[in-house]
Amino acid sequence: MGPLIVVSLTWPIPSMQHLWLITPGLCKECEGSRFGGIMAQEMTMSDLTRKDFLKAVGAAAAGLAVFGPAGCGGAKTVVSAPTRPAPPSALNAGDAYLAAAHGPDPATITEKAMEAIGGMKRFVRKGDDVIVKPNICVDYHSPEYAATTNPTVVATLVSLCLAAGAGRVRVMDMPFGGTPESAYAKSGIGPAVEAAGGVMEVMSPVRYATYRIPRGRSISSWPVYRDVLETDVLIDVPIAKVHDLAGLTLGGKNLLGVIQDPGGIHMNIGQRVADLISLVRPNLTVVDAVRILLRNGPTGGDLADVKQTDTVIASHDIVAADAFAATLFGQTGADVSYVVAAHAMGLGEIDLKKLKIRLIEA
Repeated sequence: MGPLIVVSLTWPIPSMQHLWLITPGLCKECEGSRFGGIMAQEMTMSDLTRKDFLKAVGAAAAGLAVFGPAGCGGAKTVVSAPTRPAPPSALNAGDAYLAAAHGPDPATITEKAMEAIGGMKRFVRKGDDVIVKPNICVDYHSPEYAATTNPTVVATLVSLCLAAGAGRVRVMDMPFGGTPESAYAKSGIGPAVEAAGGVMEVMSPVRYATYRIPRGRSISSWPVYRDVLETDVLIDVPIAKVHDLAGLTLGGKNLLGVIQDPGGIHMNIGQRVADLISLVRPNLTVVDAVRILLRNGPTGGDLADVKQTDTVIASHDIVAADAFAATLFGQTGADVSYVVAAHAMGLGEIDLKKLKIRLIEA
């Protein structure tokens, strides 16, 4: 439905009580709206002058100009995504296809995992614009509850990117519980990233566009945050945890934080997440398994549901990274629908026996 400016009056005019002004706004997944792409404001006529009325209508018209007839984010025209090269395969004979580092210090195991797959310079060149996408889904749990990505893992990746010559490193997510600002703070990721020299970005609703998904089998287009597709390097940093619908939230599922209407992906979730992977194609996936959430995901809230595994997994291949992460839960990639679907689409390798994997104790 397109945006509307609606004035509802109780007649006769001298006794009218209320005016409702309905304007384009943020959709429910983009923070703040109650009406799925429109914002409604009730005004009492006793306090409303003619000047106030005209100002309100003017504001509604301005909203229409900004958001457009699709309502949220101006995501109304289907466009083709910019071309970003597929994630690089191993460049040197000594590079591992996938690395899993284990140890008590999150920064050290992140560094060691990256070193084993060729280092951050394999992915980031001088001057590159880099986006790091952790899981910052809610603002009501601190890191020990394993609902959000470990802040030290994220900050370490930011530092490695800058050391490799990145011109800018931004970190972002769109939480479904609370505001981005409060979630960034509560998760500990905001302060850690800023201390490392990165920038926390609040994802603006006007930065979404609807992109074609040429290889999609269940969806042919979807609104995606433009910067995620336009950046030079995208690093996907999920926390490994259970999910009540998807089974596990790993790298593929974490990409729902860069789109609008993530609830729509939940229908046929395995294939639709795979379709999304085919569009977004992270250059690097780093799975935070310092702590994993075993029950009551994706938000948790009980420390009894959390297991300390002190592990970080890194690979250019999101399918392989997710398949390995599944083993921490006593599963395989074949047990995770979107991992199976992504492998079937040729987006990565699900059979870990075929891969050069390096296990590191640090």
